[in-house]
Amino acid sequence: MSSQFLTLLRRDLAQLFLGGRRGGALLPVLFFLAVAMLYPFAVGPDAPLLGKTGGGMIWVAALLAAILPLDRLIEPDLELGMFDQWALRGISEEWLVTVRMLAHWLSFGPPLMLAAIPASALVGIDGEKLRLVELGLLAGTPGLAALGVMIASITAGLRGGAALGGLLLIPLAVPLIVFGAGSLATGGTSGLALTGAFSLVLLAITPFAAGAAIREGRR
Repeated sequence: MSSQFLTLLRRDLAQLFLGGRRGGALLPVLFFLAVAMLYPFAVGPDAPLLGKTGGGMIWVAALLAAILPLDRLIEPDLELGMFDQWALRGISEEWLVTVRMLAHWLSFGPPLMLAAIPASALVGIDGEKLRLVELGLLAGTPGLAALGVMIASITAGLRGGAALGGLLLIPLAVPLIVFGAGSLATGGTSGLALTGAFSLVLLAITPFAAGAAIREGRR
């Protein structure tokens, strides 16, 4: 089982990191940094205002960057019949979704956490607030990854599924944004704890919800 898990994980990581003509894992990071570079021009050269609102901007940029890879999380494999082949081998959709969530987070979460360092410099965030941003992203990006896989499974095969997925992801991710950005305002750990708790809930329900959606899409 462990060798099967590693084989599937390596395959998913290669698919998500490379991504062919769709930019792979680099595109969300570049989009994230582009938002961080443009934000000071929109707000103006008010350093205290930038430092106060920059953390929330980073969370919003992370959410928008999470929308970009939705169309290549599930739909390509569904169109190629890969899930049918895995089902014939006795591999359940829930197991495949669990591997896909981990691969998606590895291709999405750590790169955004690294990109948050130069982004924080662009918006004037100090060291203590940067620490809270990084802890918040560590707690919240697994939930964003799980939510992305769930929505990609539900919208796979639908016309305009990528646009619909983005519209679904934004409202469902609001608790993560509120708790993550709220931890910056309070400076405490309660917001981080709530962010982590909501991520755990999403990680727990996504394999079953996404697995059921994939089975329905295969009919």
